[in-house]
Amino acid sequence: MKILIAADMEGISGVVNWEQVTPGHFEYDRYRRIMTADVNAAIRGAMDAGAEQVVVADGHWNATNILIEELDSRANLNAGDNAPLAMVQGVADEVDGAIFVGYHARAGTSNAILDHTWSRAKVANLWLNNKLVGETGLNASVCAHFNAPVIMVTGDEAVCAEALDLLGKIEVATVKRACSRTSAECLPLEKAQEKICIAAGKAVGRLAAGEFNEYFKMNTPVEVKLEFFNSDMADRASLLPGTRRLDGRRIAFTCQDMPEAYSSFQAAVSLA
Repeated sequence: MKILIAADMEGISGVVNWEQVTPGHFEYDRYRRIMTADVNAAIRGAMDAGAEQVVVADGHWNATNILIEELDSRANLNAGDNAPLAMVQGVADEVDGAIFVGYHARAGTSNAILDHTWSRAKVANLWLNNKLVGETGLNASVCAHFNAPVIMVTGDEAVCAEALDLLGKIEVATVKRACSRTSAECLPLEKAQEKICIAAGKAVGRLAAGEFNEYFKMNTPVEVKLEFFNSDMADRASLLPGTRRLDGRRIAFTCQDMPEAYSSFQAAVSLA
């Protein structure tokens, strides 16, 4: 059994503000270590439950956050910018299930630490086939294309609720409870990482038992609707071939499948 652990940073244990997840800030190096430790907790739980292979995708910023020298040596690491499948790089390589570590709620969610969808400066809303999604739904739909169900999500209370609503009865590990966008009641690291480890073990055990037979798979072709924060961003994103302008801040385009939709979405955000 092969498991992909796709890691972001805003939902990592103890994170409550942008400085902690921004390269160049003095807090960032500290939270890189905590991110690596959260990922290690998931690796440990997955391997103890019978996973034979684990590959980790570093999905935050420029994808050079996880400290490979501190990463559990049983896992391989996908790192570096501009990977074809970005936050879920590696899922196309015969993965049986995916675990999302350190995820955050979609843009506009109340009481959610650092809520945003891909770009906090550009993207207001994202719809796939008229379903409003954040990064959990977006990345889960790419995993589903490759028949890899998302079996677990870790992060704050808001993203765990979002994941359960979108993906059904998966395992979740709630490591903090937000009371605003930049404040939360956080579990001590030892307790948070124990919780992640236990949930990962349960998730992999359920996967082995055949419990995860529901996928967040998009019907094809896939229609993507993207709302930006201002019309200038939509002007620029409309330069992407095949784009339709819906109104001042929204564009749409249709793709043959989710990998194409994923690439086109990234291109549109980059243009914006």
